[in-house]
Amino acid sequence: MFAELDLVARRPYSGEVKRTASALVAAFALAACAQHLAPAPGPAPDPAPPAVGPPAATPALVPGATAAPPAARTAADSAAADSATVSDSEVATSASKMFGDSAVAPAAGPAKPTWDLDVRSYETRDRVQHYVSMFTGTAREHITQRLEDGTRYEPMIRATFRAAGIPEDMYYLGLIESGFDPNAYSKAAAVGMWQFMASTARGEGLRVDWWIDERRDPVKSTAAAAHFLKELNDQFGSFYLAAAAYDGGPGRISRGLARYADDFQDTTGNDLYFQLADKDYLRRETREYVPQLIAAALVAKDPRRYGMDIKPESAFVYDSVRVPPLTPLAAIARASGTTVAVVQSLNPQVLRGMAPPDDSLEVRIPLGSRAAFDSLFSALPRSDRVGAEYVRSKSGQYFETIARKHDLTARDLAEFNPRVKHYRSGHLVPGQEVLVPTRVVVAAARSIPDPSIERYSTAGGRYVVRKGDTLGRLALHYHTTVRHLMELNGLHRPVILIGQTLIVSGTARRAAAHPAAKKKPAKAKRR
Repeated sequence: MFAELDLVARRPYSGEVKRTASALVAAFALAACAQHLAPAPGPAPDPAPPAVGPPAATPALVPGATAAPPAARTAADSAAADSATVSDSEVATSASKMFGDSAVAPAAGPAKPTWDLDVRSYETRDRVQHYVSMFTGTAREHITQRLEDGTRYEPMIRATFRAAGIPEDMYYLGLIESGFDPNAYSKAAAVGMWQFMASTARGEGLRVDWWIDERRDPVKSTAAAAHFLKELNDQFGSFYLAAAAYDGGPGRISRGLARYADDFQDTTGNDLYFQLADKDYLRRETREYVPQLIAAALVAKDPRRYGMDIKPESAFVYDSVRVPPLTPLAAIARASGTTVAVVQSLNPQVLRGMAPPDDSLEVRIPLGSRAAFDSLFSALPRSDRVGAEYVRSKSGQYFETIARKHDLTARDLAEFNPRVKHYRSGHLVPGQEVLVPTRVVVAAARSIPDPSIERYSTAGGRYVVRKGDTLGRLALHYHTTVRHLMELNGLHRPVILIGQTLIVSGTARRAAAHPAAKKKPAKAKRR
């Protein structure tokens, strides 16, 4: 073949044919030269002894890192390159014309995944392997769906983490915490994609009140999570310890490290977390937290290895505008040419279907709709741009009385007036301003209790009274009445004490079966 092509190149054929032949001669010459210079095969070396201990860590590719420089070209490489009479591109073009693209296509395999967390050093641990098997086995469908949900927020989360100086692959904490659901609500009353408690969220600068809960805001809560994780890593010197502290609280991690300090003298970094987890000191959820994080990173970064197909969603992109107080989400949707559902998905932090009554609000609208928003919003009738009005309560009125006049229910009205006072009879105190929403606003509102008491949780339908609790607040939180709570707990007066255990769900018959719930603890008696 080589000789025939050489003859074609020398004989008086057309220019195109001669150039093609010359190109292929050069290509075959390079291949022959490389084969000639290759070392002769020798006997196979003795097999290396099996490795003992954990596998070596694969170097992580962190943001800003550079790859190693390529090896220097050898003299043989230079000579072979100089012998070519045509460029590489001409060789490829000519050969593809004669033999098709497959003749010169380079053999390309899938790129090997890399992590900026050290997952390789711990991937063989039993608990990690357990969760890898679970995520790719019984929970495969669930994990696949959650990873697909996360692709909507992944660019934003990774950019936020990168800017904060923490590993981008801490992104997978969102899978473990909430499945990337901005509206997730746990039994412990943690809220949002990053599962913040109300006090922790406020400490990170998030707004949490009756109207707005920024724990549900994907962008602001992610920035708060990044800042919190950075602080925890600075405190413990390990992102795995930081993750454990994120789940179980920094105080417990600090006490555990101090308690077993003598045992951990020669242990540092991420190994310290696994040493602490092996002590059976942490709560089970916290012990399993980091193995789940590692397993999630292993599976999500290399889904095809496990036969999983992750289909990405559209990225979370938007424009922003500021609207006046009491602006309904429905008016924002009309002015931005979209639906209320789309505006809600961009602004899950808005709880009551409109901007707060006492403050303007920056809201997200679909990308590209900002230019025309102001003019379209101004063109709306005032009745569409204002989502509620104030009326003054009169003597003898109930919520039901006012609600009936505006085609609403008493519960609708109560959810927009958390601070309106009542007499014991249920009458409203005369002269109060009662905020009456439109039906459009009520339809867009979320049925969510006061976020300031979302920290409350129960086990088996019981609740331990804390400082600041009242039967009224507990009744509102658990969607019941003060009278019902009193019947459940055999109370003759609406008075509760710190440390007292209350039954907050069920019937009065169940309360009779739990007389301990009626008793006040010794500490409460002394008070």
